[in-house]
Amino acid sequence: MLDSMVPLIIISLAFGLAAWLIFMWAVKTGQFDDIEGPKHRMLDDDDEVRRDGGGGKKEDKDDK
Repeated sequence: MLDSMVPLIIISLAFGLAAWLIFMWAVKTGQFDDIEGPKHRMLDDDDEVRRDGGGGKKEDKDDK
């Protein structure tokens, strides 16, 4: 029984260390900086020029 527990403990510690390192990398690279921005950005007015490269001409109310 002890022969199977030692490798399982080592594997679980390795997975825990890997998860911690991935979390620390995500924090250092700014993955958690702005979690509130996207949900507020969708409520903003679309009066600005499109940033996604839509290429379409923006219609003004005077053009109609």
